[in-house]
Amino acid sequence: MAESALSAPRRALHAIRHGAHRVDAATPASRDRAVDALRALAILGVVLGHWLVTALVAQDGGLHTASPLQHMPWLAPISWIFQTLAVFFLVGGHVATRSLASARARGLTYPQWLGARLSRLLRPVTALLALWTAAAAALLLTGAPPTTVHALLKLALSPLWFLLVFAALTAATPLLTRLSPLWPLAVVLHVDVLRFGLHTGPDWLGWVNLAAGWLVPYTLGAAWTRGELDTRRAARVLLIGGTTATAGLVVLAGYPASMVGVPGAAVSNLNPPTLAAVTFGLAQCGLALLLRERLQRAMTRPLAWSAITLTNLSAMTIFLWHQTALMATTATALLAGRLPGLHTRPDSLTWVAARVACLPLFALTLVLFRAAFRHHEQGPRRPRNRASRLVHRHSPRTKSPHSA
Repeated sequence: MAESALSAPRRALHAIRHGAHRVDAATPASRDRAVDALRALAILGVVLGHWLVTALVAQDGGLHTASPLQHMPWLAPISWIFQTLAVFFLVGGHVATRSLASARARGLTYPQWLGARLSRLLRPVTALLALWTAAAAALLLTGAPPTTVHALLKLALSPLWFLLVFAALTAATPLLTRLSPLWPLAVVLHVDVLRFGLHTGPDWLGWVNLAAGWLVPYTLGAAWTRGELDTRRAARVLLIGGTTATAGLVVLAGYPASMVGVPGAAVSNLNPPTLAAVTFGLAQCGLALLLRERLQRAMTRPLAWSAITLTNLSAMTIFLWHQTALMATTATALLAGRLPGLHTRPDSLTWVAARVACLPLFALTLVLFRAAFRHHEQGPRRPRNRASRLVHRHSPRTKSPHSA
Protein backbone atom coordinates (compact mmCIF):
# COMPACT_ATOMS: atom_id res chain seq x y z
CA MET A 1 0.00 0.00 0.00
CA ALA A 2 2.79 2.40 0.97
CA GLU A 3 4.74 1.43 -2.14
CA SER A 4 1.67 2.17 -4.27
CA ALA A 5 1.26 5.57 -2.62
CA LEU A 6 4.88 6.37 -3.32
CA SER A 7 4.68 5.24 -6.92
CA ALA A 8 1.73 7.50 -7.75
CA PRO A 9 3.70 10.78 -7.36
CA ARG A 10 6.58 9.20 -9.27
CA ARG A 11 4.28 8.27 -12.13
CA ALA A 12 2.83 11.77 -12.17
CA LEU A 13 6.31 13.31 -12.21
CA HIS A 14 7.37 10.96 -14.99
CA ALA A 15 4.28 11.89 -17.04
CA ILE A 16 5.01 15.60 -16.59
CA ARG A 17 8.62 15.18 -17.65
CA HIS A 18 7.64 13.01 -20.60
CA GLY A 19 5.11 15.58 -21.79
CA ALA A 20 7.62 18.40 -21.38
CA HIS A 21 10.19 16.54 -23.47
CA ARG A 22 7.59 15.95 -26.19
CA VAL A 23 6.76 19.65 -26.35
CA ASP A 24 10.45 20.53 -26.39
CA ALA A 25 11.20 18.03 -29.16
CA ALA A 26 8.27 19.26 -31.28
CA THR A 27 9.36 22.92 -31.11
CA PRO A 28 11.14 24.16 -34.25
CA ALA A 29 14.81 24.93 -33.70
CA SER A 30 14.30 28.37 -35.27
CA ARG A 31 11.82 29.47 -32.61
CA ASP A 32 12.92 32.39 -30.46
CA ARG A 33 12.00 30.98 -27.07
CA ALA A 34 13.19 34.09 -25.23
CA VAL A 35 10.35 36.09 -26.82
CA ASP A 36 7.76 33.66 -25.47
CA ALA A 37 9.44 33.70 -22.07
CA LEU A 38 9.35 37.50 -21.91
CA ARG A 39 5.67 37.59 -22.80
CA ALA A 40 4.74 34.93 -20.24
CA LEU A 41 6.79 36.60 -17.50
CA ALA A 42 5.21 39.97 -18.30
CA ILE A 43 1.69 38.56 -17.95
CA LEU A 44 2.53 36.68 -14.75
CA GLY A 45 4.17 39.79 -13.34
CA VAL A 46 0.98 41.80 -13.82
CA VAL A 47 -1.11 39.04 -12.26
CA LEU A 48 1.08 38.71 -9.17
CA GLY A 49 1.31 42.48 -8.85
CA HIS A 50 -2.46 42.86 -8.81
CA TRP A 51 -2.86 40.04 -6.32
CA LEU A 52 -0.34 41.68 -3.99
CA VAL A 53 -1.64 45.27 -4.06
CA THR A 54 -5.39 44.81 -4.55
CA ALA A 55 -7.47 44.42 -1.42
CA LEU A 56 -11.22 44.05 -0.95
CA VAL A 57 -12.10 45.26 2.53
CA ALA A 58 -15.32 44.00 4.12
CA GLN A 59 -16.89 46.99 5.84
CA ASP A 60 -20.38 48.41 6.47
CA GLY A 61 -22.06 45.40 4.91
CA GLY A 62 -20.20 45.65 1.64
CA LEU A 63 -16.79 45.49 -0.04
CA HIS A 64 -14.59 48.34 -1.13
CA THR A 65 -11.17 48.38 -2.77
CA ALA A 66 -8.01 49.40 -0.99
CA SER A 67 -4.28 48.97 -1.43
CA PRO A 68 -1.39 48.36 0.96
CA LEU A 69 0.41 51.13 -0.93
CA GLN A 70 -2.07 53.58 0.62
CA HIS A 71 -1.00 52.75 4.16
CA MET A 72 2.57 51.56 3.56
CA PRO A 73 3.99 53.68 0.72
CA TRP A 74 7.45 52.24 1.40
CA LEU A 75 6.16 49.10 -0.36
CA ALA A 76 6.32 50.97 -3.69
CA PRO A 77 9.24 48.78 -4.91
CA ILE A 78 6.69 45.97 -5.28
CA SER A 79 5.24 47.92 -8.19
CA TRP A 80 8.71 48.28 -9.73
CA ILE A 81 9.00 44.51 -9.92
CA PHE A 82 5.51 43.51 -10.99
CA GLN A 83 4.30 46.37 -13.21
CA THR A 84 5.58 44.71 -16.39
CA LEU A 85 3.17 45.99 -19.04
CA ALA A 86 5.92 47.77 -20.97
CA VAL A 87 7.63 44.43 -21.60
CA PHE A 88 4.39 43.00 -22.97
CA PHE A 89 4.03 45.95 -25.36
CA LEU A 90 7.69 45.58 -26.36
CA VAL A 91 7.17 41.93 -27.25
CA GLY A 92 3.83 42.72 -28.87
CA GLY A 93 5.35 45.32 -31.17
CA HIS A 94 8.22 43.01 -32.06
CA VAL A 95 5.99 40.04 -32.83
CA ALA A 96 3.35 42.05 -34.71
CA THR A 97 5.82 43.70 -37.07
CA ARG A 98 7.58 40.39 -37.68
CA SER A 99 4.24 38.67 -38.25
CA LEU A 100 3.08 41.38 -40.66
CA ALA A 101 6.22 40.99 -42.75
CA SER A 102 5.73 37.22 -42.82
CA ALA A 103 2.07 37.60 -43.81
CA ARG A 104 2.96 39.90 -46.68
CA ALA A 105 5.58 37.43 -47.87
CA ARG A 106 2.90 34.72 -47.94
CA GLY A 107 0.53 36.94 -49.92
CA LEU A 108 -1.98 37.58 -47.11
CA THR A 109 -3.94 40.83 -47.13
CA TYR A 110 -3.97 43.25 -44.22
CA PRO A 111 -7.59 42.36 -43.25
CA GLN A 112 -6.68 38.66 -43.19
CA TRP A 113 -3.65 39.30 -41.03
CA LEU A 114 -5.47 41.62 -38.65
CA GLY A 115 -8.50 39.35 -38.33
CA ALA A 116 -6.31 36.40 -37.38
CA ARG A 117 -4.45 38.41 -34.75
CA LEU A 118 -7.44 40.12 -33.17
CA SER A 119 -9.75 37.11 -33.09
CA ARG A 120 -7.81 35.28 -30.40
CA LEU A 121 -7.01 38.52 -28.59
CA LEU A 122 -10.64 39.62 -28.27
CA ARG A 123 -12.56 36.34 -28.33
CA PRO A 124 -12.12 35.64 -24.59
CA VAL A 125 -13.68 39.03 -23.75
CA THR A 126 -17.20 37.84 -24.60
CA ALA A 127 -17.18 35.22 -21.85
CA LEU A 128 -15.95 37.74 -19.27
CA LEU A 129 -18.60 40.30 -20.21
CA ALA A 130 -21.37 37.68 -20.21
CA LEU A 131 -20.46 36.31 -16.78
CA TRP A 132 -20.11 39.70 -15.13
CA THR A 133 -23.30 41.04 -16.69
CA ALA A 134 -25.16 38.14 -15.11
CA ALA A 135 -23.22 38.43 -11.85
CA ALA A 136 -23.87 42.15 -11.52
CA ALA A 137 -27.59 41.70 -12.17
CA ALA A 138 -27.78 38.87 -9.62
CA LEU A 139 -25.93 40.90 -6.99
CA LEU A 140 -28.20 43.91 -7.43
CA LEU A 141 -31.36 41.78 -7.37
CA THR A 142 -30.26 40.09 -4.14
CA GLY A 143 -29.70 43.42 -2.41
CA ALA A 144 -25.95 43.91 -2.69
CA PRO A 145 -24.94 47.56 -2.17
CA PRO A 146 -24.42 49.36 -5.50
CA THR A 147 -21.02 50.55 -4.25
CA THR A 148 -19.93 46.93 -3.82
CA VAL A 149 -21.15 45.98 -7.29
CA HIS A 150 -19.35 48.98 -8.75
CA ALA A 151 -16.10 48.05 -6.97
CA LEU A 152 -16.28 44.47 -8.20
CA LEU A 153 -17.11 45.44 -11.78
CA LYS A 154 -14.30 47.98 -11.85
CA LEU A 155 -11.79 45.34 -10.82
CA ALA A 156 -13.18 42.62 -13.08
CA LEU A 157 -13.30 44.78 -16.20
CA SER A 158 -10.10 46.76 -15.59
CA PRO A 159 -8.04 44.46 -17.87
CA LEU A 160 -10.17 45.53 -20.83
CA TRP A 161 -8.49 48.93 -21.16
CA PHE A 162 -5.22 47.14 -21.83
CA LEU A 163 -6.75 44.95 -24.52
CA LEU A 164 -8.38 47.91 -26.26
CA VAL A 165 -5.11 49.83 -26.41
CA PHE A 166 -3.19 46.75 -27.51
CA ALA A 167 -5.77 45.97 -30.20
CA ALA A 168 -5.61 49.56 -31.50
CA LEU A 169 -1.82 49.48 -31.71
CA THR A 170 -1.97 46.09 -33.43
CA ALA A 171 -4.37 47.48 -36.02
CA ALA A 172 -2.04 50.43 -36.60
CA THR A 173 1.07 48.24 -36.98
CA PRO A 174 1.53 48.94 -40.74
CA LEU A 175 1.81 52.65 -39.88
CA LEU A 176 4.18 52.04 -36.96
CA THR A 177 6.81 49.74 -38.43
CA ARG A 178 9.17 52.65 -39.12
CA LEU A 179 8.07 55.08 -36.40
CA SER A 180 10.82 56.11 -34.00
CA PRO A 181 9.96 55.71 -30.28
CA LEU A 182 11.21 59.28 -29.81
CA TRP A 183 8.03 60.69 -31.36
CA PRO A 184 5.50 59.23 -28.89
CA LEU A 185 8.00 59.88 -26.08
CA ALA A 186 8.02 63.56 -27.08
CA VAL A 187 4.20 63.59 -26.97
CA VAL A 188 4.20 62.20 -23.42
CA LEU A 189 6.80 64.77 -22.37
CA HIS A 190 4.81 67.70 -23.73
CA VAL A 191 1.54 66.46 -22.24
CA ASP A 192 3.13 66.16 -18.79
CA VAL A 193 4.75 69.58 -19.07
CA LEU A 194 1.31 71.06 -19.74
CA ARG A 195 -0.37 69.02 -16.99
CA PHE A 196 2.16 69.22 -14.17
CA GLY A 197 4.66 71.89 -15.15
CA LEU A 198 2.53 74.71 -16.55
CA HIS A 199 -0.82 73.51 -15.12
CA THR A 200 -2.52 74.78 -18.27
CA GLY A 201 -3.74 71.57 -19.88
CA PRO A 202 -7.39 70.47 -19.66
CA ASP A 203 -8.27 67.40 -17.61
CA TRP A 204 -8.74 65.22 -20.67
CA LEU A 205 -5.27 65.97 -22.03
CA GLY A 206 -3.63 63.30 -19.89
CA TRP A 207 -5.54 60.60 -21.73
CA VAL A 208 -3.54 61.35 -24.85
CA ASN A 209 -0.79 59.47 -23.04
CA LEU A 210 -2.89 56.32 -22.93
CA ALA A 211 -1.99 55.78 -26.57
CA ALA A 212 1.30 57.68 -26.72
CA GLY A 213 2.69 56.14 -23.54
CA TRP A 214 2.24 52.52 -24.63
CA LEU A 215 3.24 53.41 -28.17
CA VAL A 216 6.79 53.95 -26.88
CA PRO A 217 7.52 50.29 -25.96
CA TYR A 218 5.43 49.06 -28.91
CA THR A 219 7.57 50.99 -31.38
CA LEU A 220 10.66 49.82 -29.50
CA GLY A 221 9.46 46.33 -30.39
CA ALA A 222 9.32 47.35 -34.04
CA ALA A 223 12.87 48.73 -33.74
CA TRP A 224 13.89 45.38 -32.27
CA THR A 225 12.48 43.67 -35.38
CA ARG A 226 14.50 46.03 -37.57
CA GLY A 227 17.66 44.95 -35.75
CA GLU A 228 18.25 48.32 -34.09
CA LEU A 229 18.28 46.88 -30.55
CA ASP A 230 20.39 43.78 -31.14
CA THR A 231 23.46 45.09 -29.34
CA ARG A 232 23.89 44.94 -25.57
CA ARG A 233 24.95 48.59 -25.72
CA ALA A 234 21.48 49.62 -26.93
CA ALA A 235 19.88 47.62 -24.13
CA ARG A 236 22.17 49.19 -21.53
CA VAL A 237 21.34 52.68 -22.80
CA LEU A 238 17.63 51.96 -22.33
CA LEU A 239 18.16 50.45 -18.88
CA ILE A 240 20.49 53.12 -17.50
CA GLY A 241 18.79 56.05 -19.22
CA GLY A 242 15.31 54.92 -18.21
CA THR A 243 16.34 54.27 -14.62
CA THR A 244 18.11 57.62 -14.28
CA ALA A 245 15.20 59.54 -15.80
CA THR A 246 12.65 57.79 -13.61
CA ALA A 247 14.65 58.41 -10.44
CA GLY A 248 15.00 62.07 -11.37
CA LEU A 249 11.29 62.47 -12.06
CA VAL A 250 10.34 60.84 -8.74
CA VAL A 251 12.94 62.60 -6.56
CA LEU A 252 13.12 66.01 -8.25
CA ALA A 253 9.82 66.45 -10.09
CA GLY A 254 7.46 64.95 -7.50
CA TYR A 255 6.09 62.03 -9.52
CA PRO A 256 4.67 59.18 -7.41
CA ALA A 257 7.14 56.44 -6.52
CA SER A 258 4.55 53.74 -7.15
CA MET A 259 4.30 52.61 -10.76
CA VAL A 260 0.69 51.51 -10.27
CA GLY A 261 -2.34 53.52 -9.23
CA VAL A 262 -2.95 54.02 -5.51
CA PRO A 263 -6.56 54.65 -4.39
CA GLY A 264 -6.97 58.19 -3.13
CA ALA A 265 -3.69 59.48 -4.60
CA ALA A 266 -3.82 62.80 -6.44
CA VAL A 267 -1.73 61.49 -9.35
CA SER A 268 -1.45 57.98 -10.78
CA ASN A 269 1.55 56.97 -12.85
CA LEU A 270 -0.55 54.46 -14.74
CA ASN A 271 -4.02 55.92 -15.19
CA PRO A 272 -3.21 57.56 -17.55
CA PRO A 273 0.51 56.83 -18.07
CA THR A 274 2.86 59.59 -17.01
CA LEU A 275 6.35 60.39 -18.23
CA ALA A 276 7.71 58.54 -15.19
CA ALA A 277 5.80 55.39 -16.14
CA VAL A 278 7.13 55.62 -19.69
CA THR A 279 10.76 56.13 -18.67
CA PHE A 280 10.37 53.28 -16.18
CA GLY A 281 9.08 51.17 -19.08
CA LEU A 282 12.19 52.06 -21.09
CA ALA A 283 14.33 50.72 -18.25
CA GLN A 284 12.27 47.53 -18.14
CA CYS A 285 12.61 47.06 -21.89
CA GLY A 286 16.37 47.50 -21.64
CA LEU A 287 16.55 44.89 -18.89
CA ALA A 288 14.38 42.51 -20.89
CA LEU A 289 16.65 42.83 -23.91
CA LEU A 290 19.71 42.23 -21.75
CA LEU A 291 18.15 39.04 -20.39
CA ARG A 292 17.35 37.54 -23.80
CA GLU A 293 20.40 35.29 -23.99
CA ARG A 294 19.94 33.96 -20.47
CA LEU A 295 16.27 33.29 -21.12
CA GLN A 296 17.11 31.54 -24.36
CA ARG A 297 19.45 29.21 -22.49
CA ALA A 298 16.95 28.66 -19.69
CA MET A 299 14.25 27.71 -22.20
CA THR A 300 16.35 24.80 -23.44
CA ARG A 301 15.18 23.01 -20.30
CA PRO A 302 12.07 21.04 -21.28
CA LEU A 303 10.14 21.64 -18.05
CA ALA A 304 10.72 25.40 -18.16
CA TRP A 305 9.84 25.61 -21.85
CA SER A 306 6.69 23.55 -21.38
CA ALA A 307 5.53 25.87 -18.57
CA ILE A 308 6.12 28.95 -20.73
CA THR A 309 4.28 27.31 -23.64
CA LEU A 310 1.23 26.51 -21.50
CA THR A 311 1.19 30.06 -20.10
CA ASN A 312 1.32 31.61 -23.56
CA LEU A 313 -1.49 29.38 -24.84
CA SER A 314 -3.80 30.88 -22.20
CA ALA A 315 -2.18 34.30 -21.82
CA MET A 316 -5.35 36.30 -22.44
CA THR A 317 -7.50 33.97 -20.36
CA ILE A 318 -5.08 34.29 -17.44
CA PHE A 319 -4.95 38.06 -17.82
CA LEU A 320 -8.69 38.56 -18.13
CA TRP A 321 -9.75 36.29 -15.28
CA HIS A 322 -7.06 36.86 -12.65
CA GLN A 323 -8.97 39.65 -10.92
CA THR A 324 -12.14 37.57 -10.97
CA ALA A 325 -10.19 34.73 -9.38
CA LEU A 326 -9.10 37.07 -6.59
CA MET A 327 -12.66 38.25 -6.01
CA ALA A 328 -14.15 34.76 -6.13
CA THR A 329 -11.65 33.55 -3.53
CA THR A 330 -12.29 36.59 -1.34
CA ALA A 331 -16.07 36.25 -1.52
CA THR A 332 -16.00 32.51 -0.79
CA ALA A 333 -13.67 32.94 2.17
CA LEU A 334 -15.99 35.61 3.60
CA LEU A 335 -18.29 32.74 4.67
CA ALA A 336 -15.66 31.95 7.32
CA GLY A 337 -15.61 35.54 8.61
CA ARG A 338 -13.27 38.48 8.05
CA LEU A 339 -9.86 36.97 7.39
CA PRO A 340 -6.54 38.85 7.41
CA GLY A 341 -5.05 39.26 3.96
CA LEU A 342 -8.47 38.92 2.36
CA HIS A 343 -11.06 41.14 4.06
CA THR A 344 -9.16 43.37 6.49
CA ARG A 345 -7.51 46.74 5.99
CA PRO A 346 -4.14 46.37 4.22
CA ASP A 347 -2.25 48.48 6.74
CA SER A 348 0.30 46.18 8.39
CA LEU A 349 3.00 43.63 7.71
CA THR A 350 0.63 41.03 9.15
CA TRP A 351 -1.70 41.73 6.24
CA VAL A 352 1.19 41.45 3.79
CA ALA A 353 2.24 38.07 5.21
CA ALA A 354 -1.35 36.82 5.12
CA ARG A 355 -1.79 38.02 1.53
CA VAL A 356 1.37 36.21 0.41
CA ALA A 357 -0.02 33.05 2.04
CA CYS A 358 -3.24 33.52 0.03
CA LEU A 359 -1.47 33.59 -3.35
CA PRO A 360 -1.72 29.79 -3.84
CA LEU A 361 -5.49 30.04 -3.29
CA PHE A 362 -5.79 32.72 -5.96
CA ALA A 363 -3.67 30.62 -8.30
CA LEU A 364 -5.82 27.54 -7.74
CA THR A 365 -8.99 29.50 -8.46
CA LEU A 366 -7.40 30.95 -11.59
CA VAL A 367 -6.54 27.43 -12.76
CA LEU A 368 -10.26 26.57 -12.48
CA PHE A 369 -11.24 29.65 -14.50
CA ARG A 370 -8.60 28.78 -17.08
CA ALA A 371 -10.02 25.28 -17.42
CA ALA A 372 -13.54 26.67 -17.82
CA PHE A 373 -12.81 29.46 -20.31
CA ARG A 374 -9.60 28.62 -22.18
CA HIS A 375 -11.55 27.28 -25.18
CA HIS A 376 -12.73 30.84 -25.86
CA GLU A 377 -9.09 31.77 -26.49
CA GLN A 378 -7.71 28.58 -27.99
CA GLY A 379 -10.69 27.65 -30.16
CA PRO A 380 -12.08 24.14 -30.65
CA ARG A 381 -9.82 21.19 -29.92
CA ARG A 382 -8.23 19.47 -32.88
CA PRO A 383 -7.80 15.71 -33.14
CA ARG A 384 -4.04 15.58 -32.53
CA ASN A 385 -1.83 14.78 -29.60
CA ARG A 386 -1.26 17.48 -27.02
CA ALA A 387 2.41 18.10 -27.76
CA SER A 388 1.86 18.66 -31.47
CA ARG A 389 -1.16 20.84 -30.74
CA LEU A 390 0.95 23.05 -28.45
CA VAL A 391 3.61 23.50 -31.09
CA HIS A 392 1.07 23.89 -33.89
CA ARG A 393 -0.32 26.89 -32.08
CA HIS A 394 3.20 28.27 -31.89
CA SER A 395 3.84 28.03 -35.63
CA PRO A 396 3.79 31.24 -37.70
CA ARG A 397 0.88 30.03 -39.82
CA THR A 398 -1.55 29.61 -36.96
CA LYS A 399 -3.08 31.61 -34.18
CA SER A 400 -0.19 31.15 -31.82
CA PRO A 401 0.53 32.93 -28.55
CA HIS A 402 2.09 35.57 -30.77
CA SER A 403 -1.45 36.50 -31.74
CA ALA A 404 -1.97 37.81 -28.25
